[in-house]
Amino acid sequence: MSAVSLDILYEEGPCLVVNKPAGLSTQAPPGIDSLEVRVKEYYRARRETQEGNVYLGVPHRLDRPVSGAIVFARHVRAARRLSEQFENRLVRKIYWVCVEGLVAPGAGTWRDTLRKIPGEPRAEVVAADHAEGRPAVLHYRTLGSTDWGSWLEVELETGRMHQVRIQAASRGWPVVGDTHYHATTTFGPLIEDPRGRAIALHARALEFRHPMTREEVKVVAPVNSSWSNLLPTGLSEI
Repeated sequence: MSAVSLDILYEEGPCLVVNKPAGLSTQAPPGIDSLEVRVKEYYRARRETQEGNVYLGVPHRLDRPVSGAIVFARHVRAARRLSEQFENRLVRKIYWVCVEGLVAPGAGTWRDTLRKIPGEPRAEVVAADHAEGRPAVLHYRTLGSTDWGSWLEVELETGRMHQVRIQAASRGWPVVGDTHYHATTTFGPLIEDPRGRAIALHARALEFRHPMTREEVKVVAPVNSSWSNLLPTGLSEI
């Protein structure tokens, strides 16, 4: 795997932020391509370590059909400190998402209780007192809208499985391209294998403290050309 397949957004010491392409898993079983595999190959190509001896901490993940900023750590201490920031909700996570339909009101907060459906790669909204439920909170504002729907900027307060996808879909606004949650539109290149298809959900920005220097890090991930087809009036810079 060639290191040029990585879109590196930030690198300082043991901290690396990459713009993950949609359709690629963050992690996968041995022998299957993933972003983790590509990042390890990047370090091997720089001859920083011997073949088969690359440590890579993965403090958070992005769903396979989602693109955007994701941070990795090159040693255990950095990984632990980054993980603690995510666990303590000290990382600011901003997403761009295009959904079917016109979202109303144009800005607000969604609060739900979610659970992973046992034996299925899906989540669902459940009653607040459900034994397996976990609170999910996000804040959103509409950046623009067209005939296809609404372009939202979302800030996650929590980080649940498929959180943005299920919270939007449960309100009748599925993410464009997300047939997993009953979207009727398509997004991005048409790929035969549905597991490799993209949805219009992008981790736009990450803000965190560098795990070693404690300096504030702000990273913005550009979207790919597929998003240009959804560009609403008034949103000229993506």
